[in-house]
Amino acid sequence: RVRKYFVLLGIFCLQSIYAQNSVETQLAWADKLFVSNQYFDAITEYKRILFFDERNELSVKINFKIAQCYKAGTHFDEAIKYFALAEKSAANDSILFSAKLEIIRSNILRKTTERALQLCDELDKNEKFGSKKNEINYWRGWAFMFADDWESASKIFAETPTNKELKLLCNQVIDAKVSVTFATVISYILPGAGQIYSGKILSGLMSLVWNLAAGYFTVNAFVANRAFDGI
Repeated sequence: RVRKYFVLLGIFCLQSIYAQNSVETQLAWADKLFVSNQYFDAITEYKRILFFDERNELSVKINFKIAQCYKAGTHFDEAIKYFALAEKSAANDSILFSAKLEIIRSNILRKTTERALQLCDELDKNEKFGSKKNEINYWRGWAFMFADDWESASKIFAETPTNKELKLLCNQVIDAKVSVTFATVISYILPGAGQIYSGKILSGLMSLVWNLAAGYFTVNAFVANRAFDGI
């Protein structure tokens, strides 16, 4: 009986070692697929590892990797789902913050701006991440940029000196948008003026002359009772 016991124990140990080696081999293969940008093949391998990971020892890492694969493939809903699973099993605050930040970034990319800003506010209020305010503001600014709210983005980036270049970029876009609006308005008032304002002087002058000539001939046609020609 003792011998039988040791034999069974030996078989059990060998199976455990083999299973561990098998998981490590499979994980290495999945990581290789991930690095080579074969994201959906990598997802299949990562999910297979999750299935055999009965102790959930790799759940955080694998869920994070699956989420990154989905994000790279622009499947943002699925990415958020797996980042949330990684968040729930996070072993420390660093992993927790990374998962939350990835969810914010995924919301920015899928243009669910209100949700991204809401999550930024929640992180701001969490005392655990008091030292992460600048990083949170950085992604809050990007959320506004993706939503085409450049003025709000500029104000957010102005709060952090290291984001000076992004603030300048926002201000340039704001100035450009104002210029486009102005050019459009003056074009309605005086055809061709918007093109001249934009630097397209020749085409602007041609448009202006053409419209003035058309107006002149139209008025003359109506004065001469040639309504059809005027129309």
